Amino acid sequence: MDAHTIIVAATAIAVGIIFGAAGLGSAIGWGLITSKTIEGITRQPEMRPQLLVNTFIFAGLMESFPFIILAFGFWFLFANPFLG
Repeated sequence: MDAHTIIVAATAIAVGIIFGAAGLGSAIGWGLITSKTIEGITRQPEMRPQLLVNTFIFAGLMESFPFIILAFGFWFLFANPFLG
């Protein structure tokens, strides 16, 4: 196998791992955001509207992370800087 094939194969494996980690991180983030919101609503029900607004703001910020990782992953796949 030549060096080009090895680099392409290693990049494909690495990008798959990166995509999996980004998905797992996003799922954990959603779980933490949701659990803390429910916990806050349980403690102070009158704060429900403010907590929900904050939840959706932080959830939107947290969801941007996998899309940024997706862009970097596709950059490594299709415009691989390691191939020269």
